[in-house]
Amino acid sequence: MPERRTVALVTLGCARNEVDSEELAGRLEADGWQLVEDAEAADVAVVNTCGFVEAAKKDSVDALLEANDLKGQGRTQAVVAVGCMAERYGKELAEALPEADGVLGFDDYADISDRLQTILGGGIHASHTPRDRRKLLPISPAERQDNAVALPGHAQEPAAAPADLPDGLAPASGPRAPLRRRLGTSPVASVKLASGCDRRCSFCAIPSFRGSFISRRPSDVLQETRWLAGQGVKEIMLVSENNTSYGKDLGDIRLLETLLPELAEVDGIERVRVSYLQPAEMRPGLIDVLTSTPKVAPYFDLSFQHSAPGVLRAMRRFGDTDRFLGLLEQIRAKAPEAGVRSNFIVGFPGESEADVAELERFLTGARLDAIGVFGYSDEDGTEAAGYEGKLPEEEVAERLARVSRLAEELVSQRADERVGETVEVLVESVDEEEGAVGRAAHQAPETDGQILFTSGADLTPGRMVVAKVVGTEGVDLVAEPLHLIEEAGR
Repeated sequence: MPERRTVALVTLGCARNEVDSEELAGRLEADGWQLVEDAEAADVAVVNTCGFVEAAKKDSVDALLEANDLKGQGRTQAVVAVGCMAERYGKELAEALPEADGVLGFDDYADISDRLQTILGGGIHASHTPRDRRKLLPISPAERQDNAVALPGHAQEPAAAPADLPDGLAPASGPRAPLRRRLGTSPVASVKLASGCDRRCSFCAIPSFRGSFISRRPSDVLQETRWLAGQGVKEIMLVSENNTSYGKDLGDIRLLETLLPELAEVDGIERVRVSYLQPAEMRPGLIDVLTSTPKVAPYFDLSFQHSAPGVLRAMRRFGDTDRFLGLLEQIRAKAPEAGVRSNFIVGFPGESEADVAELERFLTGARLDAIGVFGYSDEDGTEAAGYEGKLPEEEVAERLARVSRLAEELVSQRADERVGETVEVLVESVDEEEGAVGRAAHQAPETDGQILFTSGADLTPGRMVVAKVVGTEGVDLVAEPLHLIEEAGR
């Protein structure tokens, strides 16, 4: 019997990319490939790239070059780029980076096995030609469902799938079973709620290569969540470019408010978290569900980006400092312990010192648990790249450093405010040297702080624990475990 070809998936960027990698893993394993963790142990290394900002693109190129260095040293024969950067630049990336043996776009995902076999066999698969993916779906959201457009992370197992799929691969149970293979053992997993974005923020290129907004059907989201629960997942995080728009193409903009309680009732799931919320689209009913539904985290990942009205208008966004503070007041009136995080851009074209001061006023009053601050840089194909009033790089860097210092101070203060709180913590890891580490409801994976336990006795990954916050280490909280939630009768 011939030896199975091996493949390693290297994932960069956001949680959405992680879901896409697990879809690719599912496709490859179903077609007979053996998945391995390390690129040096693989016949082909597939690098799922990020194409969001310059720093992310550099990391993607570095990862491709690092994988290329393995060729000739061990088993690795080929390096293939997929993901957002590959989709966004296609042939241009292939020409600039000949070290990559293939550059595959989203339309190649359904045939990923054939593409890799061709490349490993010495053949050439032409790098795709980038196109504006916003033009692939109808303008009217109501007409977008059931269109044959590649949507990474939405894949379903075909009706005629074999019954003897390998262990760990989502089984086929009818025509709409999830096609996914977990690449880790974390008790947390992301679930795609939708893809694409209909907003036209002047600084953002994502809609051009991710396409227009399209929701997954609630039955698919529920089915995938049940499968993940069967794989040992305890927390799911709903991801998309804009979760607040979920359902608008299915005829119900309030569909998320209906779906969340159903997800929370899935046997084995202990926490449901929603990410990527647009402040301009927040609804009282959604706030109610997020703050009052058992097992749904009162967590608000709000994309503010700035608070000075002039800058926001130039960004093609809405709101201002007082409106944003009012939104936070509404949330905390219903759930004082709610977690809130956001990202901000400083140095946007035309931003004045008064605008920066206005942003600082908002940050000081907002009491955010986590803050990301980025310096503006031009992105290819965006409206803002053609704006006048660009600030010198050194001035952008100075503002970035200034606001970042303030943000670091403010999130530490917010952590101090939580001392004395009783929190429900999902244990994520237990290590002899580092001890037990987990996250409370106000802390999302990767982006926010963690809970550092004073004792790891009886704690194992995947368990939910009631703990009391007794101290802080920067943005991280130190907590004393009180009891396991199961022992509390939950």
